[in-house]
This record gives sequence, C-alpha cells and structure tokens, in this order.
Amino acid sequence: MRPRSTGGTVGVVTLVLAALLGSTYALGRSMTPAPPRQPIGASTQIGGAQYGEQPADPDAAPTGPDDTGPTGAPTADGTDPDSAQPASGGDGPFGSHASTGTGEVALTFDDGPDPTYTPQVLDVLRAYGVKATFCVVGENAQDHPELLQAIVADGHTLCNHSWHHDVLLGKRSPALIRADLIRTNEAIHAAVPDARISYFRQPGGAWTYPVVSVAEGLGMTPLHWTVDPNDWQVPGAAKITTVVTRDTGPGAVVLMHDAGGDRQGTVDALRRILPDLLARFRLEALPPGGAN
Repeated sequence: MRPRSTGGTVGVVTLVLAALLGSTYALGRSMTPAPPRQPIGASTQIGGAQYGEQPADPDAAPTGPDDTGPTGAPTADGTDPDSAQPASGGDGPFGSHASTGTGEVALTFDDGPDPTYTPQVLDVLRAYGVKATFCVVGENAQDHPELLQAIVADGHTLCNHSWHHDVLLGKRSPALIRADLIRTNEAIHAAVPDARISYFRQPGGAWTYPVVSVAEGLGMTPLHWTVDPNDWQVPGAAKITTVVTRDTGPGAVVLMHDAGGDRQGTVDALRRILPDLLARFRLEALPPGGAN
C-alpha cells in the first residue's frame, strides 16, 4: 500500500482554513454597524456660514450628535442638560418669547448681514419709516461691520443669532453655548461698540432649556416668532406676501431673512407687505432693553 501524500493533506487543510477565515471575516463585516451619516437637511454651507432648515415642530428638540453626554449625565461644567430651566418663561417654545406682548407688530430679519440683501431691506424699511429687529450671525457680523453700523444708525434693534447658525447649538454643553453667544456678541460690538444686544434667537427655532438659560444668563431675551412665511425656502414674493399679510395679528413677531441664500423674493415681498401691515398695525423694533 502506498503511503498517503503529506503534501496533499496539508493543501486540503490550508484550503479549508482559508475558507473558514473568509466566512468569519464576511460575517464580522455584516455585523459591524456602518458609520453614522450626517442628517440630510440638517445644515448646509452658504457663504461660510452654516444655515439649517427649520424643524417641522418648533417645540421639538434638535436631533443629531451632541456633546452633552448621555441623557441626564452632567456636562463638563457640572450642569444637568435635562434639568436646566430658563430664568423666566415666555409664550414660545421652552420659555422663549413669541410675541411682542403688546398690540404692536415686530418684523425680524435673520442670518445677515449680507452685502446684497441687507442694504435693500434697509432701504425699504427706511422708505416706510419702519424699525425692525435684525438677528445677526457672528461670522457675517465680523465680515461686514459696515452693515451692522448701517443697521444701528437707522435705529433698528440687534439680536444674537449664534456664531455660524448652528442648528444643534441647543444640544451643546452650556459652556460651549455660552462661548458661542459671547463670541457673537464680541463680533457685533467690534463693529458697534455701544449697541445693546438684548435678544438671542436659536437657529432653526431648535430651542432647548439649556440654550434659553444661557441666553438669559447673558442678559438676552430668547426670541422666537409668531409668523413664518418660510422665505428661506425661496417660495417667491407672492407666497411670502400672502402668508405674512394673512397670518399677522396684534403682537405678532414676523420672521423673515435678509441672508442665507437668494433673498430677492423677501425684499420684493417686503415692498408689498409694509403698506398692508401699516394700515392695520403699528410696526416697531423690539425694545432694545429686552422683552418684559
């Protein structure tokens, strides 16, 4: 009887082991979760600043990555992110303010200043003798100090709108929220040293108790809105006009945008909106000392 070839046996064993290892690798790959994707529509980059979509439910907290740690766990500065409460309650989400508290109507413009659209908005407001409130992004304030000076020179009120329009800012730790708001205020004051910044508006309306508390701790009233024509979606001047004139009532805070994209429709709508609103309401900038 001829002895069985040792080399043949080794070859068979090698092939079996290779097949087993390959199957194990494939199984392991299938069980490994894919890396998380950036939420679609959470934010986009426009002109260096981050502009996010408005959440469908303004009362809902933003979703996505955060740096506050597990739910209920203290943040780096020892604050429980779920127990933080605003110093005073307003009529908007999480204690923010969504109305003027009087019969007057306040027009507000977000995301500027912008060298193309902010001057046009200022021209229209000036032509009708209307004062408004401008919620400015820190990066844009830094890049266009002359526009901030023009806003203040015309008697409009300023509002902090975060450094780069971070929709998830309310989910950050209180220390990071505070640093963001202070940095934005410093950029504003670099252009207009004596201007009061009595309001803060959370990007996307994605309010949380921590961001409200931090804003109030810095002496700023958290400012929401009553009327939103969704002009950031560029629906056209006619649609913007219809929504604002139809939905505005006494005490309304109207949200529009003078930056963050193509805002010509907003400018054109403003020319139609102002005559209608002035015939029915008194339009005023929010008081520079903050809401009551």
